Amino acid sequence: MAGSGGLGGGAGGSQGAGGGPGAALRAPRAPLLFAALVLGAYCLCALPGRCPPAGRIPAPAPAPAEPPLAARSPGTSGLPVASGSGRRRFPQALIVGVKKGGTRALLEFLRLHPDVRALGSEPHFFDRCYERGLAWYRSLMPRTLDGQITMEKTPSYFVTREAPRRIHGMSPATKLIVVVRNPVTRAISDYAQMLSKTPGLPSFGTLAFRRGLGPVDTAWSAVRIGLYAQHLDNWLRYFPLSHFLFVSGERLVSDPAGELGHVQDFLGLKRVVTDKHFYFNATKGFPCLKKAQGSGRPRCLGKSKGRPHPRVPEAMVQRLRAFYRPFNRKFYQMTGQDFGWD
Repeated sequence: MAGSGGLGGGAGGSQGAGGGPGAALRAPRAPLLFAALVLGAYCLCALPGRCPPAGRIPAPAPAPAEPPLAARSPGTSGLPVASGSGRRRFPQALIVGVKKGGTRALLEFLRLHPDVRALGSEPHFFDRCYERGLAWYRSLMPRTLDGQITMEKTPSYFVTREAPRRIHGMSPATKLIVVVRNPVTRAISDYAQMLSKTPGLPSFGTLAFRRGLGPVDTAWSAVRIGLYAQHLDNWLRYFPLSHFLFVSGERLVSDPAGELGHVQDFLGLKRVVTDKHFYFNATKGFPCLKKAQGSGRPRCLGKSKGRPHPRVPEAMVQRLRAFYRPFNRKFYQMTGQDFGWD
């Protein structure tokens, strides 16, 4: 707000009695301009999909030096930064997708493992904040001891064209986890989340189809995210298939311990998180933790998880299923897994 001080000074300054009527007309401009600048700055920061303002993030240490071990003071970052013993390292594994597939649940389940340290918030580094630099990114990571794995999850990475190249530039050995879900169900869940934030949103059908029940509108993000085969094509230009683990969002609900077993194997971890850690919450409609990290009490994900879906006419659901079917089959062939969505 350095500029606001200058504006304030200009408004208070006087040009003397010789200013005349023109000065009287010009006088209100400074406060109006100040208000416009403040409003503009607020809107810019409030827009979704933006990187946290530079003033709210820790100043990066020069790469390749490690950040100092002293804990940062509270309030220096828009994202929580873990402190304690160990060093901050680049993530060896990333949950890169997909939105509304179950990525939050997977991250919370994995954080039960003593050899996993994960950033709780989504840093959006490889899609929105890349200009901050790798040293800034590393400074956000929790400290880890030798033998522990650093992780973060940002589900929008999977659909960001630049993300695979950028992640490969950080480390070509990075392990990549993609949680996928029936793309029709995923699109409706995505819309439910949008609707909760923007109650006046047009109907699902209006956004998903052109001209009533015309062609499916792939320009709408809720539809486009579900084209998993197309997005995976982009990733395979930089990473071999062996670097990926595809987790079924449906099985993460029906058999969380089984899916977590595969994830722990993929990460080279001992199977510590097992069925003893879960119970099924009938109200939520998905599994919850019997004992959450750092607590002896049961814990379910927040109220935004498991929200009821809006009713979508069956004709629209069938149209979307037919639309996604060839993409799903290609995805099955690419991954060597049949997720049973057809």
